[in-house]
Amino acid sequence: MKVAVVGATGMVGNVMLQLLEERQFPLTELIPVASERSVGKLIPFKGKEYPVVSLQTAVDMKADIALFSAGGSTSLEWAPKFAEAGTTVIDNSSAWRMDPDKKLIIPEINAHLLTPEDKIIANPNCSTIQMLVALAPLQNTYGIERLVISTYQSITGTGVAAVQQLENEYEGKKGEMAYPYPIHRNALPHCDVFQDNGYTKEEMKLVNETHKILGDDTIGITATAIRIPVVGGHSESVNVQLKGESSVAEIQRLLSEADGVIVQDNPETNTYPMPLYAHGKDEVFVGRIRQDFSQDNTFNLWIVADNLRKGAATNAIQIAEYLNSNR
Repeated sequence: MKVAVVGATGMVGNVMLQLLEERQFPLTELIPVASERSVGKLIPFKGKEYPVVSLQTAVDMKADIALFSAGGSTSLEWAPKFAEAGTTVIDNSSAWRMDPDKKLIIPEINAHLLTPEDKIIANPNCSTIQMLVALAPLQNTYGIERLVISTYQSITGTGVAAVQQLENEYEGKKGEMAYPYPIHRNALPHCDVFQDNGYTKEEMKLVNETHKILGDDTIGITATAIRIPVVGGHSESVNVQLKGESSVAEIQRLLSEADGVIVQDNPETNTYPMPLYAHGKDEVFVGRIRQDFSQDNTFNLWIVADNLRKGAATNAIQIAEYLNSNR
């Protein structure tokens, strides 16, 4: 089992390497891949060091699986080349997500759709992943009529430059700006680029990817995505209108039994999900479950997860684990 990590020197790539080791993925050869300027750099893994190779070299090495986290343009150009060489690509960018011929996979929901013919598999957006891990049990049981979503997203979703901007601002230093405004002590209602409809690309990902993954484009969805000066993970306030009747207790029961979900919901003890506690974990945490008294069959949920792990690296590696177990 040869595994290539494309973007091995980036934030998500680093977490992928960490998780491959943590989860004892049964690889026999690691192929770290990055841009030409990083070729030859040594990457530590399981007590050994592996040299970074170029994209073309990695294609020629014919890995069984390639975990991509190197941006959309790289994926569009190189994922087909890996696929043609017989490698199964699991891509973390937005390049292939809405391609009707590519499957958009959250293992807890729809890994069963995968076949050996799927050579390019799309990993959903981080915000979509954590939300749907929590909402899929509700869709399966009651059906979902409408979602009103507000996300509060970690700067790590933007990358190293954003983390550096926050650290510089915290220390009173001037430096490169990943955002058009300061992020320290601030909240930016601006994740990704604005579209012609007034929504950002991030907000539309929540709409379009949800429809594709749940296989139901009748669900009404509106979203607002906000960037906040947090490192540990993304948080989401989700108002969900169900097609069938339920109760807070029943939703708590359903979610407590759902794969990959941990319910943290006890107002009496101030127990609720927070990025501080989700950081470094692979589960999706749900709390503040309560009825919306202004609308029938409607409930509010607070959903938190580590965006670099379940929102990116963990989900991709879970797909790889599923493929390996069904070889």
